[in-house]
Amino acid sequence: MSKKLRIGIIGTGGIARAHISAYKKLDYVEIVGVADVIPGKASAFAKTEGLTEAASFDSHTDLLRLDLDGVSICTPNVSHHVTTVDSLRAGKNVLLEKPMSVTLQEGIDMTQAANESGKMLTLGFQPRYDPNMKLLQTIVQSGRLGNVYYVETGGGRRRGMPGGTFISKQLAGAGAMADIGCYSLDMALNTLGYPRPLTVSAFTSNHFGTNSLYHPEASKFEVEDFGVAMVRFENDLVLQFKISWAMHMDTLGATMFLGTDAGLKVTPAGAGPWSGVWDGSVGSITLFHDEFGGHTATPVPLVEHKLNLFDQKVHDFAEAVRDGRPAPIPGEQILIQQAIIDGVLRSAAARREVSVELPH
Repeated sequence: MSKKLRIGIIGTGGIARAHISAYKKLDYVEIVGVADVIPGKASAFAKTEGLTEAASFDSHTDLLRLDLDGVSICTPNVSHHVTTVDSLRAGKNVLLEKPMSVTLQEGIDMTQAANESGKMLTLGFQPRYDPNMKLLQTIVQSGRLGNVYYVETGGGRRRGMPGGTFISKQLAGAGAMADIGCYSLDMALNTLGYPRPLTVSAFTSNHFGTNSLYHPEASKFEVEDFGVAMVRFENDLVLQFKISWAMHMDTLGATMFLGTDAGLKVTPAGAGPWSGVWDGSVGSITLFHDEFGGHTATPVPLVEHKLNLFDQKVHDFAEAVRDGRPAPIPGEQILIQQAIIDGVLRSAAARREVSVELPH
């Protein structure tokens, strides 16, 4: 193509470097501007990243005055709402890092802004680009399992608690549920076709984060480091969702899809105290079924690949903007899991089941 896509970067933390690295691999993309609210940080970042032609700003609103085809938003959670809404209203397509927002209402505002502007809002869930995640979706939606009535998803790090903005209620909105739980929810819900949730009954705790034996910022720890929820959906589907940043256990178990004709067991890839969650790739897939009157377990061969999943999500966004395609991972889908997380937090605080609140 003759005209390159003009991309801006809002927020210059570590995740922004991964976005820039991915964009640099596309010869039809140029990064023309960088913004960060900390004075001087954007210009220093641009210099470090070799963006010699990019303009630097201390405000995202100044960046949005440029002629841009799209922006990557790489700010702390608390800034997702304002930067996304401002970008969409300024006529820019948006690739937003997860989680979507701090509150459900913010997520609703963001999807409305996308609809009103006619621009794209896509969310950064790179595990979707693993061919084995796509294989799971193919198996489940093929009908091989029959009627899927129960799903168990989530994961748990034995030790894997972040700090800084991640542990502030005001800045992050939620802890493990939003940080890594969003990946678990997307893994299961996307496989199922994103059914509509009805109710949530949940429990959360932060025994480890608030204990100085386990976390150096215990006095500042305000969010949950563990949570479990039972979510009811339309069509008599139930999902058990569990997540942990820290625990005295090696795993919270595999993800399972139970159907009337067969069941599917899926384990995440990786090993060690920071593993065991769905922020990466698939470790194994096993189909449980009956054949010739006997119980059978059939390993499903994994698709071997060397894809950089993070690059894949950035490239898919850029290609969608270039080709005029719909959002690869649309905000309307992720709003559903945002509503579930909102329900988890409300249910845990109220110690009872609550209804999931979604716009019709």
